[in-house]
Amino acid sequence: MDMSDTFARADTTATTIQLESHPGYSRVFRPRELTIGLILPLETHPEMPHPTMRDHISMAQRAESLGVAALWARDIPFYDPAYGDAGQIFEPLIYIAQLAAATRNITLGTTGIVLPMREPLLLAKQVNSLDQLTDGRVVIGMSSGDRPSEYPLFGIDFETRGERFRDAYGVYRNVSERAFPQFTSARFGRSTGELDMLPKPPYGRTPAIAVGRSQQTLQWIAENMDGYLGFVPDPSELRSFAEKWRNLTQSEANTAAFKPLAFGGFLYLHPKPDHPFTRIRGGFAIGSRALRDFLEQARDAGVSHVALNPRVTPRPYVEILDELGSIVLPAFLPQ
Repeated sequence: MDMSDTFARADTTATTIQLESHPGYSRVFRPRELTIGLILPLETHPEMPHPTMRDHISMAQRAESLGVAALWARDIPFYDPAYGDAGQIFEPLIYIAQLAAATRNITLGTTGIVLPMREPLLLAKQVNSLDQLTDGRVVIGMSSGDRPSEYPLFGIDFETRGERFRDAYGVYRNVSERAFPQFTSARFGRSTGELDMLPKPPYGRTPAIAVGRSQQTLQWIAENMDGYLGFVPDPSELRSFAEKWRNLTQSEANTAAFKPLAFGGFLYLHPKPDHPFTRIRGGFAIGSRALRDFLEQARDAGVSHVALNPRVTPRPYVEILDELGSIVLPAFLPQ
């Protein structure tokens, strides 16, 4: 029996009600609205693979004051020169703990924890602890990872990461949310229900969204996870992007449930405010006024959140924040 699928389906209705009261989730995801998040690091370094991480705390505080809804940390255990990107360098869950101490309300998430390379029992303990200590400011994005070079270091088969993702997710959800859980996993042990994990999430569940397909079908994600963050669609594809997800969540999950749709990627914030959407590797280039219009279209199509990573923009990060704060963010402020 695939316990991950069974567990998630059985709890969809109850956990949806709990998620509505989760502060981190409700700050970022609300029906018929769109919010803006930033992918860490809060630093531009278009010509270098590694950020310096200077002023990162003050940038996080500035982003919060301007109305950024969420900060998203990436999970990159090892630097691979073939990819030329090391993310925010720091381990994401540890870094989130520091950011939580330096900020007040902003949602803190991951895009995403590479679940097949994580031990789900310890991950559940870490995430539950973070969500308790931040009073519900944590949203966990999960992915299957896209760097084959990392998998041999962990002794894990890259080709079976999709199966491993489902197995780990089922165990994670079970021990995270159920009292004295029972489970049997092919990879991650078993429990007869004699032991319990503490703490539990403060609002019943720490929201878990899929970042990318994670080697799963969209139908599986709609049935089993609390939202989906995909790659940036072209403007002409916004409505079909949202309609496909909406149809799945209404027919395959729970017709009463709100399961949010988001997208994210690199942002080259063009110096000309009206520069139109242009595809770049891993994201898009666009001017600030055109970005505001694009995100209004996304909101009207049914997208709830966009996670932007301006590290490829060859300008100081503070300038980017100020431009977003004056032109884009006022139209999409969290409540």
